[in-house]
Formats: sequence, C-alpha cells, structure tokens
Amino acid sequence: MSVKPGSHAVDPEAAAEPSGPLFKDLRADGEPDITEIESLCVNCEENGTTRLLLTKVPFFREIIIMAFECPHCGFRSNEIQSGGVIQPRGCKTSIRVSTRKDLNREVVKSDSATVSVPELNFEIPASTQRGVLNTVEGLLRKSIEGLAQAQPQRYMVDPETAAKVAEFIGRLESLLDCETPFTFIVDDPAGNSFVENPCAPEKDPTMTVEYYERTAEHNEALGMNVSEQPAPEVDHVGTDEVMVIPSNCNHCQSPVEMRMKNVDIPHFKEVIIMAMNCEACGAKTNEVKTGGAISDKAKRITLHITSADDLSRDMLKSDTASIAIPEIDFESEAGTLGGRFTTIEGLLQQVKDGLSGDNPFAMGDSAVQQHSGDSFGDKMRTFLERLDKVMAGEIDCHFILDDPCGNSYLQNLYAPDADPEMTIEEYERTFEQNEELGLNDMKTEGYEQDDDDVKESA
Repeated sequence: MSVKPGSHAVDPEAAAEPSGPLFKDLRADGEPDITEIESLCVNCEENGTTRLLLTKVPFFREIIIMAFECPHCGFRSNEIQSGGVIQPRGCKTSIRVSTRKDLNREVVKSDSATVSVPELNFEIPASTQRGVLNTVEGLLRKSIEGLAQAQPQRYMVDPETAAKVAEFIGRLESLLDCETPFTFIVDDPAGNSFVENPCAPEKDPTMTVEYYERTAEHNEALGMNVSEQPAPEVDHVGTDEVMVIPSNCNHCQSPVEMRMKNVDIPHFKEVIIMAMNCEACGAKTNEVKTGGAISDKAKRITLHITSADDLSRDMLKSDTASIAIPEIDFESEAGTLGGRFTTIEGLLQQVKDGLSGDNPFAMGDSAVQQHSGDSFGDKMRTFLERLDKVMAGEIDCHFILDDPCGNSYLQNLYAPDADPEMTIEEYERTFEQNEELGLNDMKTEGYEQDDDDVKESA
C-alpha cells in the first residue's frame, strides 16, 4: 500500500489507541485526511488505488467518500456510503398533508428509510432511493419521474400495464395539488430520518413521531447480527460493582468503554445507569434503565418551580416519560431524550443543546424559510431565550413529568413528608398507552393451562 502526501496509512499497533475522531470536519485551511488502499480494478483486473475520505455533512450525518483510479486502463469510479450511527430504536414519523406548506416540509431520508402513502397503497422501499435531503413534494416528484421513465417501453411491450401505471402516476400528481389530504409516513429502522416541524419548538398537531424496538429482520437488514452476540449479564452486578463493556463512540466511532452500575434511589427503586466518555472526541453520554417491573398505574409528577433551587432537584426520567412546561409552550414526547438520571437544570440544558446544536432545520437555508410570518430561526431563538429564563429561575412555571410506566422519579426535598410544591398523581393507562408499551398482548399467567389445551388439540 502506497501513501502519498495528504494521505495516511493506519498502523495496526497505533490503531489500538484512538488518536482523534474517526469522522472529521472538512476544513479549508488544512489537508484532508485521506487513506489510500491498493485494490483490484474490475475493468482490467490489475491493481489500482482506492482513496477513502471520512467526513461529516453539517447537520446531517457522517459519510464515506470512495474514489478508485486504475493507472493501467484509466478506469475511474466513485461512491458515497453512509457512515451514520444506528440509533438505539427505530423511528416512524407520520404527517397529515393538506396544504402547500406541508408539501414544502424538508425531509432527511436515510438509506434505510421507507416512505409510504397509505391512501394510495404506495411505498418507496429503502433500496430504491438513496439517502437524501429533500422535501415531501421532492420525494413524490422523484417517484413520479422514476415511474414515467420507462413508460414508452411499457406501451410497446405491455400496453395494459402501461395504462395502469399512467393512471397511478395521475393519482400521485393529484396529491401535489393538495385537493385531498393524505398521510405521508417515513419509517426508518435506523432512526436517522427526520421530518421538519414548522411549529417547533412547539408540538406539531399534524405530525406523530413513534419510536419502536427493531425486529430481528430489521437488524439483519441493517447489518446488525445481534443474534450471535451474547447479551451482557447484569444479574450478578452488585450495588458497588461497575461493569465495563467494550463499545464504540456514537459520534466518532472510536473504541470506548461503556460502564454500567446498579443504583438504589431512596424512596424509589433500583435503576441501571450506563455512561460513556470518549477520550478521542470528548463526547459524553449517559442513559438510565429501570430495574423494576412496569407499575400498575401511570404516574404524573408536577413541580411548581418558584426559585433556582428547585432546578437542582435530582430526577430520573425513563425512556417512556414525557416532559412539559406549559408556561413556555414546551413539550417533549416520550423517547425523545431517552432515559436520564440528572437534575432538572441538567435535563433542560440537554434540551437546549439539542435544539441549538444538531437540529438539521435550525440553520442554513431552512432557518430563513417563513412559517406563520416568523422565520424558523427567530422562533427558535425566542424559545431558547425563554428557556434560559426558566433555567435562571426568572420564570415561575410548572415542570410536568408524565410517565405511563410509572418508572420516573423527582426528588422530594421534604421526604419522607409531602412536598408542598410537588404533586404526584397516579392514573389508569389508556388502551393506546398500553398498546405502545406492548401490554395489551402480554400474558404472564395461565401458561400451563394453555399448554394442556394445545396438547389436547394436537
């Protein structure tokens, strides 16, 4: 393998210790970090050179750029592959399209995402359109162009099929006129797709975002062969023992250690805390999983924040809990921030960092698009200013923690007595909440009876 100026080869011994982020930003004042690999030319079967560049697209994802050149026959080729991190859960976003503004919503569609319109039984499989940054209208027009491309040949070979395709193309084009509302769904098992929310930071009443656990088929399609990987055993971990699991950084893919520990929260229950600290890029993450069973009832905790001292209360937010602050019209759906063991101030800081940092629609051309008279960027700055006042204790507001599983906790400063500023309400879960949690079809009793019935019927 030859290495030219501006490129580098990876030393196997040095590769054991991460020297920096795997995916780096492109900079105009420095040489790109390019790796050259000797590889076989598919044209003349001689050895050529493949150049690899691992970089980031701002506010989108990591990509791998590959360029091949053969000095013997002159053959060249280039390709771009996604290097994005697969999220812990899949994401399904549904919007009700009824106006031209809905068609102009920007969509980040990853390679693994499927786009569908149920009203027409229409689906764009993940394998047909590569990962793109487009709009709802743009994705539909691209599909129309793809269907119409081979129509002349269809009319010559099979006129009946060509007539049906032409009819379907007309139905797709009618959607672009917004004569009839329709549902636009982006289903991504990798969790790396997004649909613009023009009402942000408020909740969009026409958009629904659902997070779900991937199936074995999803993992296989994503190249995740988890069936052969033994699951980590945590039953033997004591309360003072920290379990270390080798992993990779979610940001730069450098090797890191994921640490897990059981923690007993007073007046609550046992939880499992998982934390990661990357020495290469400085990224830090933490996640909390409850160790107990799902409670019989859902729980809603409301805290009246009257001073900055209330922001220092410890809290456990499970991955099924949602948070809301009505005074500033803020609401975060379940699954958005994952499980967290932090303080109220720490959680609000994570919300602020997420909205001001990696939001793909908060900067660039998207920030100047007009929504209801105000630009997206102006609305976001106004909300962040109000959020800063809440974090400074300047706004008298209510912090609501709503968990259908009942596995969330907010510190009571007056424990074991009741807190005059905090209200804890237990309520029965709805059918929809039980369906999302998978409880409607869960059966924990009567297995022996069912087995006997099966044997008798056999």
